[in-house]
Amino acid sequence: MKYFVYLIISKNKQKYLSYVGYTNNLKKRLAKHNASKGAKFTRGRKWMLAYSMSYDSKSKAMIEEYKLKKNYNLRNKLKSNFYK
Repeated sequence: MKYFVYLIISKNKQKYLSYVGYTNNLKKRLAKHNASKGAKFTRGRKWMLAYSMSYDSKSKAMIEEYKLKKNYNLRNKLKSNFYK
């Protein structure tokens, strides 16, 4: 089974918010975030997929998700590339 690490972005007033997660069904997970049924932080906002990467194991996806969550320089770079 494939697992995905993803970065979604939403505009909040003058700044862009980002959220990092992992899932085995990317389309369904993004739909949940946009329906306010995802993580509490993502509720009430319109989210767009800015980045995703697939992995063959859940454990590898979880490790990579953790790395992306902590690497704010990479997150900011991905956000700025998305909105150029």
